[in-house]
Amino acid sequence: MTAVPTAPAEAPALHRSLRPRGLVWTMLCLHRAALLFWALLVAVAAGTLLWAWGPGTKGLWTEYRTMRCAFSGQDLGQNLSCDYTGDAYMALDLATSLGGLIITIVPFLVAAWASGALIARELETGTAELAWTQSVSPARWLAAKLAVPAALLASGTGLLMLLHRLMWPSDRELLRWLSWQWYDDVAFRGNGPVAVAYALLGLAVGVLVGLLVRRSLPALGISLLCLPAVHFVLGVLRPYLWPSVTLTKTDEHSISSGMPVDDGAITPLGNRVPNPCGGEGPGCLTQHHIVGFYFDYHPSSHFWPLQLVETGIVLSLAALAVLASFRLLKRHLGDAA
Repeated sequence: MTAVPTAPAEAPALHRSLRPRGLVWTMLCLHRAALLFWALLVAVAAGTLLWAWGPGTKGLWTEYRTMRCAFSGQDLGQNLSCDYTGDAYMALDLATSLGGLIITIVPFLVAAWASGALIARELETGTAELAWTQSVSPARWLAAKLAVPAALLASGTGLLMLLHRLMWPSDRELLRWLSWQWYDDVAFRGNGPVAVAYALLGLAVGVLVGLLVRRSLPALGISLLCLPAVHFVLGVLRPYLWPSVTLTKTDEHSISSGMPVDDGAITPLGNRVPNPCGGEGPGCLTQHHIVGFYFDYHPSSHFWPLQLVETGIVLSLAALAVLASFRLLKRHLGDAA
């Protein structure tokens, strides 16, 4: 009697065991359009920043030398007649602006998607309740909704942040020609870990708003109102997150090499007062008893202290939003029971 082969019977079982399953796979399939959009966005930004770091910067230096704008060891102030805004300059400026803009808008895109499509739509349509009645607990459902996008956001935004730092020129001469400042909002966020922190905050705020509103379109709108408000407040507070450096001078000309914090005049008693003259001349200074001027600012060496403090604040806000989301979900389940 011929033996019955077992391999064909085992193949379908092996195929089923290798097939992706589970809550994570289901969520990735459900939001595959958002996943593809995120991958495309990261690819565009990464390609743009890599071009700016390589061919863009090289082409700019070639253009500067052709226009006799760049002279080794010469003070830039001695060559002010040079018109350096050529095609290479415009191309590099466009590329860096696009790369920095993508990093800046990521938290807002994430908040809109998380509040509307990731959370509120599933609660509005009953998809979440259907998952809860099966093998997925509400806490596990919410944890997956937070953990998987957080991992993708952290890896993608972290890559863009590293490429932005790679693109950011270390040559002071090039920085002066480009008029780039390390404390500009887009540059500050793109050059440090605060970019990743803001992306995670956008996810946390979006999830919290989605659980609160439970309707996709209103949740999307509210999240796009809340997150910019947080960004604005932290941007205003940024100069005060670390002690500034004070420079005192006898003239009114301020410095331009750091993040400005405050400025004004000094009286003979050493008191700080607003500048009452505004360049009117020595007579006005004598009349108001002004003996000097002060300038509070952050030098470039304060970049990392300011970055780390702001990153800690943003991550703390994100953690509070996540905690509030789990508490809100638990209370909603208690009310429904």
